[in-house]
Amino acid sequence: MAKGILGTKLGMTQVFNDAGKLVPVTVVQCDPNVVLQKKTTETDGYEAVKLGFKNKREALVSKPVKGQFTQANASPKRYIKEIAGKELSLFEVGQEIKVNIFNEGDAVDVTGRSKGKGFQGVIKRHNQHRGPMSHGSHYHRLPGSMGSIDPNHVRPGKNLPGHMGFEMVTIQNLEIVKVDVQENLLLVKGNVPGPRKGLIVIKNAVKHDKELEPLNPNDFVVEAAAEEVVEETPAASEEVPAEVAAPEEATPEAAPEESAKAAPADPEVAAEEAPAASEEVTEEVPAASEEAPAETASSDSDTEEASAESDAEKK
Repeated sequence: MAKGILGTKLGMTQVFNDAGKLVPVTVVQCDPNVVLQKKTTETDGYEAVKLGFKNKREALVSKPVKGQFTQANASPKRYIKEIAGKELSLFEVGQEIKVNIFNEGDAVDVTGRSKGKGFQGVIKRHNQHRGPMSHGSHYHRLPGSMGSIDPNHVRPGKNLPGHMGFEMVTIQNLEIVKVDVQENLLLVKGNVPGPRKGLIVIKNAVKHDKELEPLNPNDFVVEAAAEEVVEETPAASEEVPAEVAAPEEATPEAAPEESAKAAPADPEVAAEEAPAASEEVTEEVPAASEEAPAETASSDSDTEEASAESDAEKK
């Protein structure tokens, strides 16, 4: 019983967690996995989902193998693996499984094929000790005794030189540090078996399995809604310039409207405004007339003073 996803190992790096500690992580690229086939207890005797990962050229796929991709309406895939369990049983053929099925802090088991190291001796392959390095020993890095002579053959399980590495290895109870949905990345704490670009299978940890219920595919289709919002945003931004341009087009017509407001077409309104203007004029005229007598009075006083002076001179 497990939920899982296929990916490729990109390499190792280090990140800071929320507590500020430096954590070494392995970056796993998990592009969307396509469900190619569903197996049920009625037809196959167990529940499982067959996943396809990483596109492949059609010229490299035979016709019998190409049929399962055609049924799932998917392009040919390079890697095909089964994930046994009921957790992914609700996913239908043709749907995609992405990294958001995992959360930060989940415990997972990571499976990969280890690096091949070729033919190696017992010291490197089985961590055995070497013999004395003095000249008279004649036993330095040899495999040692084959056991008792009684069976006249080498017993099964004897540690001998041979091919080392290139084995399927599973590391349990690793922690997912970060889930990057946009880039389809999983950051797994610690090291992961296999070389770079090697196939990695990530499942929820067996020792932490809590009998999960089947996952609902609708809970993991968050990116589709986000893409729709992003697609609608440019359309709204395209409409904004049209709205901004409307007032600019209306500005030339604003001058006639203002002139029409300044000169009302209704004669009654014009007649009402005309008396107001005449009243202002009449109010200003008396002020001028009041000032006029003051000027005339000053001129009369000047003439009287001049006549008095002329009379004095005559006398």
